[in-house]
Amino acid sequence: MFLDPASFPFTRRLLAQWQDVLDECQALPTLEFDAWPETALYNHGWDVYGLYLMDQPLVENCVFCPRTTALVRDIPGLRTAGFSRLAPGTVIAPHVGYSRDVLRLHLALQTPDGCGLRVGGEMRRWRAGECLIFDDTVEHEAWNRGSADRVVLLADFVKPPGFSADEHR
Repeated sequence: MFLDPASFPFTRRLLAQWQDVLDECQALPTLEFDAWPETALYNHGWDVYGLYLMDQPLVENCVFCPRTTALVRDIPGLRTAGFSRLAPGTVIAPHVGYSRDVLRLHLALQTPDGCGLRVGGEMRRWRAGECLIFDDTVEHEAWNRGSADRVVLLADFVKPPGFSADEHR
């Protein structure tokens, strides 16, 4: 169940400044990324660099990404944000998220061929400079069968008041 990013006005700024986000991400030392904590969900190679966790900035990381931090701070109802990197050969098993209160955004930054995301019965490929938004309580899985890292800016935000998925497809 993918939603139309144009239905969420804050995505315009993300799309307009995606190259700045990519530049900040690429400037981060590779060793500053941490393994995604739910290791049973994937075979290897899923790393993250957090910027926001439980509505709070991770100041020690945000200082290295000031433009990205400013962009995500303006997402209404922001809960979490950070960079998500899948190494070549990484497979994230089908799973569902934990909160029916939020939606998940991916702003694609590095998108080699061979990467994909399935949500429910629908499969998409990331395209650099574009957003995907989905309800992660719907079963989803991801993979990188390419030869380079796939990197997205990942953010969870509170569903807007009166949200109806049917209106945002």
